[in-house]
Amino acid sequence: VCGVTLHVLLQFKRFHKEIIAELERKTDMDVKYMTATFKRYQTEHKLKQDSLERSQSDLKKLRRKSQGKNVTKYEAKENECLEAVTTRQMEIQKFVADGCREALLEEKRRFCFLVDKHCIFSHQISMFHDKAKDMLTMQLPNWQDKCSDATKVPDSVMSMIEGLRTPVSITPQPSPPMDRYSRTNTDTVIPPPAPPLKANTSPLANMFSQDVPKPITVQQISDHNSGEEGSLPRSVSVSTGLNIVKRPKVRTIFPHTAESNDTLLSFDEGDIITLLIPEEKDGWLYGELEKSKQRGWFPSSYCRPYSEPVVKNR
Repeated sequence: VCGVTLHVLLQFKRFHKEIIAELERKTDMDVKYMTATFKRYQTEHKLKQDSLERSQSDLKKLRRKSQGKNVTKYEAKENECLEAVTTRQMEIQKFVADGCREALLEEKRRFCFLVDKHCIFSHQISMFHDKAKDMLTMQLPNWQDKCSDATKVPDSVMSMIEGLRTPVSITPQPSPPMDRYSRTNTDTVIPPPAPPLKANTSPLANMFSQDVPKPITVQQISDHNSGEEGSLPRSVSVSTGLNIVKRPKVRTIFPHTAESNDTLLSFDEGDIITLLIPEEKDGWLYGELEKSKQRGWFPSSYCRPYSEPVVKNR
């Protein structure tokens, strides 16, 4: 559908460029050309008309002289003048006929140019309708088949729903207590103001399933991650530096688009976000997208807790 629509838009742009704009340019040029041609035609026609009038005047003078006198004396000159008058008249008639023919040909050339461009455009529109007909003929049965059962959910959507129903097994990473995390991180991160409206829950969760996990909170992430800190021997954690302050992370389960809001964060499904602010504000969390290092607010219902796998030393 997009290809066919793009095709017809290109044809309309081509029609404007090759016909409308070209006609406007030719019209400006034709006004100058017609004005110059008309002046040249008037000048040449006046010269020929003056020549004919002089020949006719000479013939009248010669005939007045020949009256009552020797007719044979002026007969030869009279014939020459009469022939000159006839020649001038034929030249003027030919000049007028040639001018009329040239004007008609110029008009026809302009008309044929316009007709040719319109025929090309009409042919392209006809091809567009043929493509649209073929596309609809091919797609209509498929569309009708998909909508034959309104209660049937596509397999791809069902797979995603089943994935949301299945708990994800994660291995917690060591993290400090929440009060220590708050003192360490909130002093260095100054986020922009949170969005004024309360964050909506993920749309697919409301649409297809009532069993999708509730929106996460930083307290849940902290409780989830702090369980492993005590399992590491103190000597190992101190000597290896594992007992350092780490910010909690989440994995996105739905894509999110910030659109024109610079304070929101855009991401795809499966991205990892590091939380920079421990408190959730009206369903919003503030964090940094791991792959692009961009920061912003995002709905807490669009993600789940994430912990990096633990590397075991043998």
